[in-house]
Amino acid sequence: MRLSLLRAARLNPAVKELRIHLCQTGEESKGVRDFINNGYTALKRENPKLPILVRECSGVQPRLWARYELGKEKSVSLTNVGAADVAKQIAELGK
Repeated sequence: MRLSLLRAARLNPAVKELRIHLCQTGEESKGVRDFINNGYTALKRENPKLPILVRECSGVQPRLWARYELGKEKSVSLTNVGAADVAKQIAELGK
């Protein structure tokens, strides 16, 4: 994964929590698993106080959730996306 994408992962303080749902074995979650293996550490380093929850469940469709102030949430599908696209989606929701 390109380092520039990981540096862009400093998120707006309005983001209160990230949740990543994925399947441990499903092909549609491969990019999400790759991101967790290669990009999670950098994301957490850039956002040390932000809770980042990774939820694995057999057969689930991969999805990213961002929770903001006052309980507002947004989500995007991560089905069949690559690790770089996962990083882009996180950066987009974190603006």
